[in-house]
Amino acid sequence: MANLTIRNLQKGFDGHQIIKGIDLDVKDREFVVFVGPSGCGKSTLLRLIAGLEDVTSGSIELDGREITQVTPAKRDLAMVFQTYALYPHMTVGKNLSFALDLAGTPKAEVKKKVDEAARILELGPLLERKPKQLSGGQRQRVAIGRAIVRNPKIFLFDEPLSNLDAALRVQTRLELSRLHKELQATMIYVTHDQVEAMTLADKVVVLNGGRVEQVGSPLELYHHPANLFVAGFLGTPKMGFLKGIISGVEASACEVTLDAGTKVLLPFTNAQQSVGDSVTLGIRPEHLELANEGDCQLTVIADVSERLGSDTYCHVRTISGEPLTMRIRGDLASQYGETLKLHLNSAHCHLFDAQGQVIRRALQAAA
Repeated sequence: MANLTIRNLQKGFDGHQIIKGIDLDVKDREFVVFVGPSGCGKSTLLRLIAGLEDVTSGSIELDGREITQVTPAKRDLAMVFQTYALYPHMTVGKNLSFALDLAGTPKAEVKKKVDEAARILELGPLLERKPKQLSGGQRQRVAIGRAIVRNPKIFLFDEPLSNLDAALRVQTRLELSRLHKELQATMIYVTHDQVEAMTLADKVVVLNGGRVEQVGSPLELYHHPANLFVAGFLGTPKMGFLKGIISGVEASACEVTLDAGTKVLLPFTNAQQSVGDSVTLGIRPEHLELANEGDCQLTVIADVSERLGSDTYCHVRTISGEPLTMRIRGDLASQYGETLKLHLNSAHCHLFDAQGQVIRRALQAAA
């Protein structure tokens, strides 16, 4: 078992609060990803879990055992760093076995564990090579293998793919996902790349300014963001946002007049919302489409288009200057400077109040 419990965790440096009271549960065999912009505290949080930083206040428990003040070597965790941290004078095999050798593990057991890690990571032919003779992806696999041989309760990954090129990142990402399933291990992974978060995680923890903005499955956060920050951070291309005010309120709907000059009737309700309140409408690129006669129409001016083969991303601007991105078929594209009429499908619109918090749909509010 490997259940991690964090309560009111705080960390400060020189009077500056970096981690501001985080509560989090990581369940056995989960793949949890910490994601957020640079400086949000995700790596600091991982280092606090690993014991590489001292906790200012709060607690960390592993399977009910308090480990807040326990030294890193005795936490039964293994960390994989961004920089690989391999010993250059040792062979791959020696790098894999080094921690076990230091602990006085019997040689037969060491060999068994090294051979098993080499099998899982396809490192068998490389065991006699030195790190300088390996590619970046191979070095990262050795770093992961060094963690595997220790058989920790939780694997910790600190942006392990950052030094790899684009193609190798995709390949190694798939290998990590397979590794998680094969080992049935608990893993905590830090990244600033929301694509890695969406594709790897069972549970995503979105951090911002040392606080947790939202926790949930990748699709839960994608389709039901709790606030503007999460909505804008997850998704490639990002969600488009349109400013407006509430111009009408009904029992199970509200009318929003956008700064871009369009009125939209949306199935949202909130007792705190009133006519005249400022709101932000959000819509994802795949939910924007060219309008048909009779549709609610939003006038935009086409900017540049990006052709990616299977898809084209058409970048446009509203008459109020707000940027949007429309995802369409790869064989289509808008012409720079042309005027387009877009349809805002109310079923796919998100609505946020003046503080950036989500306004719930009428059906959600009634549930």
